[in-house]
Amino acid sequence: MKYKHWLTGLVLSFSSSVISADKPSFETYVEGLKTEAVEQGFEQAFVDEHLSNLTYLKRVVKADKNQPEFKETLDTYLPKRVPEWKVTRARDAYKENKELLEKIGKQFGVQPRFIVSLWALETNFGRIQGKMPIIDSIATLSYDGRREAFFKKQLFASLEILKQGHIEKEKFVGSWAGAMGQCQFIPTSFLAYAADGDGDGKKDIWNNRADVFASIANYLRSEGWSNKGTWGRQVKLPEGFDNGLVMPKGQGRSKWFKNWKKVGRPLSEWSALGVTRMDGRALPKVDIKGVLITPDDANGRVYLAYDNYKSLMHWNFSYYFVTSVGYLADRIGYPKIQ
Repeated sequence: MKYKHWLTGLVLSFSSSVISADKPSFETYVEGLKTEAVEQGFEQAFVDEHLSNLTYLKRVVKADKNQPEFKETLDTYLPKRVPEWKVTRARDAYKENKELLEKIGKQFGVQPRFIVSLWALETNFGRIQGKMPIIDSIATLSYDGRREAFFKKQLFASLEILKQGHIEKEKFVGSWAGAMGQCQFIPTSFLAYAADGDGDGKKDIWNNRADVFASIANYLRSEGWSNKGTWGRQVKLPEGFDNGLVMPKGQGRSKWFKNWKKVGRPLSEWSALGVTRMDGRALPKVDIKGVLITPDDANGRVYLAYDNYKSLMHWNFSYYFVTSVGYLADRIGYPKIQ
């Protein structure tokens, strides 16, 4: 499953659950998970070791049900997500890890400034990873029932991660929703995208920067990233522009990706329609396609997004998040770090 992240739209879509009177206890439910895990091919002793004495975490359920809902705009979001101190810290982090970043960037074909940007925005450079026990949190969410099938899949993926020896159970922690490490992968994304950046046989996205950077880069490469281009640019539309040429919003993840090719046009065509850079200059004369994106509809900013924007939308299906990644990456890369 191509979820990273991922959880932003997923968790917000949860409906309230109703616990029926005949619902089994959490302990009984876990015994059922043990049986399923063995059926999935895990050894009984391993299952008993990792699925015994689990705790039903009420605070996880509370966090799930009480997520804040408020109206945000890109103009209010960006200054909070990418304040000047984070730009400065990101440029310093790039410089501090320049040799490693450039090695991994070359290996995976991903510009290091985007690796640093995602690292910064996901966990504040690894500082905020979450301290909830992954197995207990996911078992709690599975038991709660709103997305039981999804969280069962995450649980079995978690067992596979432990079986492969990438992290010890005592250190297997993350967010209340199951996102882990410095790049906040959920367990299925870890199995699909995590990479061993230093060749030690482990994929330690919690403590090992080589693995963190390689995992971020591997995710982007796997979703079609190209280091020959960038993510997009803010543009200006002419008066009377046909808004029917803009990528439709509110169409759902699957349909959005299917529509990407349909609404994309070469930059030369956008130029002919009067689309310009923000300062009024013509768009670059390069042979690439772009898609018009309006995070806040017709009254807000307009972006001409390139294929790498689409790759970032696989990471987190949010215009605001993706725009913040691109914006910070640009601030990291320019002026060029020596």
